[in-house]
Amino acid sequence: MGDLSQTLAMINAVLWNETWIFIIAGTGVLFTIWSGFCQYRALTHGPKVVRGVYDDPNDPGAINHFQALSAALSGTVGLGNIGGVALAISLGGPGAIFWMWIVGFLGMSIKFVEVTLSMLYRNTDDPDNPHGGPMWVAGRALKKMKPELGWIGTGLAILYSFTVMVSSGTGGNMFQAWNVADVTNQYFGLAGWISGLILTVIVAAVLLGGIKRIGKVAATIVPGMVLIYVVAGFYVLFANFGQIPEMFGLIVTSAFTSTEATGAFVGGTVGSAFLFGMKRAIFSNEAGQGSSAIAHAAAKTDEPVREGLVGGMEPFIDTIVVCTFTALIILSTGIWNRAPDIAFQTLPQALQSEAGWRYPDTELAAGEWRDQEPVLMVVEAGQNQDTGQNVHRVTGVISATNAGFVASWQPLETDAEPQIVGGGFYKDYVGATLTAKAFDSVAPGLGKWLITVASWLFAISTIIAWGYYGEQGAVYMWGRKSAMPYRLVYCSLTFIATLGHIKTSADLDNMTGIGLGIIIYANLPICWIFGYQAMRAYKEYIQRLKDGRMGPDHPPPGLDDLISGRHMQR
Repeated sequence: MGDLSQTLAMINAVLWNETWIFIIAGTGVLFTIWSGFCQYRALTHGPKVVRGVYDDPNDPGAINHFQALSAALSGTVGLGNIGGVALAISLGGPGAIFWMWIVGFLGMSIKFVEVTLSMLYRNTDDPDNPHGGPMWVAGRALKKMKPELGWIGTGLAILYSFTVMVSSGTGGNMFQAWNVADVTNQYFGLAGWISGLILTVIVAAVLLGGIKRIGKVAATIVPGMVLIYVVAGFYVLFANFGQIPEMFGLIVTSAFTSTEATGAFVGGTVGSAFLFGMKRAIFSNEAGQGSSAIAHAAAKTDEPVREGLVGGMEPFIDTIVVCTFTALIILSTGIWNRAPDIAFQTLPQALQSEAGWRYPDTELAAGEWRDQEPVLMVVEAGQNQDTGQNVHRVTGVISATNAGFVASWQPLETDAEPQIVGGGFYKDYVGATLTAKAFDSVAPGLGKWLITVASWLFAISTIIAWGYYGEQGAVYMWGRKSAMPYRLVYCSLTFIATLGHIKTSADLDNMTGIGLGIIIYANLPICWIFGYQAMRAYKEYIQRLKDGRMGPDHPPPGLDDLISGRHMQR
């Protein structure tokens, strides 16, 4: 696994660098200014559209606006909001959350462009099974503009179709399944493969029903799971109410100054906060990926911009609302920079080897340990290139023995002898488990049940949504016959991810980063080339809205109709 981890880290480092992050942010700035801050219209006009006052059963498409938003949110509001935020704080510090906010705001304009373009060029030949997304935009738009350049558009479309399949399998599927298996094993001791098997069966059952079943399931699960999570979050925040202003201040100041190492946190620079915050936010709300536009393309409407504004609401809900809740919970409880979980009786000394400084194995008495459970030590040594400070993480893994358990430590490459900080070591709570521990610190047992249930609901909805996205990529490349083979491969990845091959936060970041990186490389050029068409359509739509040339023709339907979509049946 070591060689694979190093390979993944190298690929991730190439795909994610500050230059490319600035390009993504710059794209959001461009579309924000160009549209005259379309975020305002997304937050004022978008909710009316979602409420159903513009719904018309005679419009082309398969599902209503509410179902389309729910299906898209099921792919964004997921374990990225629970595990991804924890990962951002663990690796980048509190300042990472500030940059998540920035991406959330700018991402609203990027998401608007992606969805509007997908609506302009979607395929509704089969009204009950429409197709859309960046691959259809690239494949159709350039051919329409300049027929002689159609082959370039086809190439872009195939490239995006391939990358959406890769991204669906990694970040949209394996990241979610791994987190569920990890948190369930942490609290209930359930073997990972059992969680994987259950997830696989549920996902397969929903995916077989197509976009209509996905829309109905998402419209049922997403509002409920968000409500449960937010209510529980309010309970934790109320218990730490006095710290909330301080935590907001910490987030802002840490975004522009280096954060010193403390407890389990090894410290971070402005650059690391920026990089991990931007990466996790883009992974969470999918702005720049174009993926959720595939779900929006199934909406019943003859106004592309209308659905584009609905899509623009997603990053606000996902990143600025839900992710902020998670961040405040983690920061206010202090779980991110806690004291050592296990104290050493005698501090061990590292020995130098060809691989670097290595600590001897640590013998542990029988206790609440899991075989292959990740642990870490914090040490002072030479300069840490990632943080600019001299504090490092030394990772290890617990193994079961006849006498109990033993912790085996990975070597650390550094030019100075490492010295253990804090007098002990930590259980390496990765992703959703760290968030669960934050809830537990306020009300013992709350995290055990809330995060486990939320992780399952969030993961199921996200894996289902991304399964549909990847399937649409396969269908574009190879036709409808490829749908079933793709589903089989996709569902097998859900199971494989829970078998214990992913062990640390670094492995998790590398795996999701690769899937996320390649899809953005494929999608942003499509937005750059054809974005002007979305802007032209937007300004024309807003002018008609201002002039009163369109408006609601009926009162909003009941909530039951919104969820089921019955009011849209012809």
